[in-house]
Amino acid sequence: MDVVSLTEELVAIPSHEDESAAGEFVASWLREHTDAAVDHDAHGNVIARKGSGEPSLALVGHHDVVPPDGSQVEAGEYVQDRRGDRLYGRGTADMKGALAAAMFAFRDSEVPGTSGPRAAEPGAAEPTDGELLFASFAGEEQGGEGCQAAIEDGFAVDRAVVVEGSTGYSAPGVTDVAVAHKGRRGSTVVAEGVAAHASEADAGENAIYRATDAVDLIRGMGVPTTEVLGHELSGRLTVTEIDGGSAWNVVPERSTVTVDERTVPGERAPLSRVEALDGVSLRVDQDLPPMACGDPGFADAVLAAAADAQAGTPEHVVKPHATDAGWLAAAGTDCVVVGPAEPGEAHTADESVSVEVLERCRRIYDGVIASVLG
Repeated sequence: MDVVSLTEELVAIPSHEDESAAGEFVASWLREHTDAAVDHDAHGNVIARKGSGEPSLALVGHHDVVPPDGSQVEAGEYVQDRRGDRLYGRGTADMKGALAAAMFAFRDSEVPGTSGPRAAEPGAAEPTDGELLFASFAGEEQGGEGCQAAIEDGFAVDRAVVVEGSTGYSAPGVTDVAVAHKGRRGSTVVAEGVAAHASEADAGENAIYRATDAVDLIRGMGVPTTEVLGHELSGRLTVTEIDGGSAWNVVPERSTVTVDERTVPGERAPLSRVEALDGVSLRVDQDLPPMACGDPGFADAVLAAAADAQAGTPEHVVKPHATDAGWLAAAGTDCVVVGPAEPGEAHTADESVSVEVLERCRRIYDGVIASVLG
């Protein structure tokens, strides 16, 4: 079995509504192919450990996927195929291909106090110090539910490589190292008014007018900026939905506005200012944290491993969207993101991943383990 065939087996397991079968496959594979302690917990997470002590390093992914497009399902099964150098199907890019590469890298590492099936093979990794972990979380596509649960249960690690996509940011086909990513705060502005007949509009309080006053305030707000390892990140505020009213001749008594905020490490936009307006309140519906790597030495070591594994010249980059690295960083883990998926590949009807880049990422993960724990 190689990374490609393991990817194909993982992709064949539906995991958009219930990821338990995919999690059980990952756990069983690790138990069969490694001597690591493997736990498939009540939240659906799979966590495996080799060695003990400091430092600790984790390879982190997830085994759930977003619902497939109709073209990606046939008779209840996921459709997948290989065309040239690419594997197509739901989960190939996000992120079962990366998961397979991480599983092989975890298998092939050798940590003191453990043994592995390839220890005596030519080219097998040298024994390492410290603790190596592999984590495949459930519920990442539902806002990081599995990762949050694992942290609440005590999951803690010094450094982590989160295997979300980082390929094609600095140049086409180059696998970069993301040292930061933005988060997302989704909020609802609720404007309350007093209903009245439109012919006597002054007898009421128009909730839509109050909502649009809030929109005007939001449009004028500044957004925070910060710098991570020489890269500037700027937040963004966008009003994405507005709703209100019940009939053409009724002054609306309620209106809501949806606000999408892309957050950066540190400050948030001052959205609570809208609550100074009459009849206006703010509700936060989702808050996915941003990530910033606080260990330049770790970031440089991963970049060196990425450079050794490919002909192109990788760079430190910034991702525009949230991953489980945000939750880990908030809990004190220094994270980077390295994976095969390219911008625009995930969650699409023609989702695919490069076979060459899958194998490259496996080499990168091998190199990171050797560098950090060697």
